[in-house]
Amino acid sequence: MAANEKAQAKMEQTKGKAKETAGRAVGNERLKAEGRADQAKGDARQAKEKTKDTFKH
Repeated sequence: MAANEKAQAKMEQTKGKAKETAGRAVGNERLKAEGRADQAKGDARQAKEKTKDTFKH
């Protein structure tokens, strides 16, 4: 996995977790949903890069 892509995926996952936690703390459903979406986006990016790595070798 390219280091840049891996870092970006982790950043999206972390950002999403923070948003979700903040949304829960203040009771904001929209913020929680945005957080879950960001985490899913990061997960998808990570899975895509792992798949690319698998087919490289």
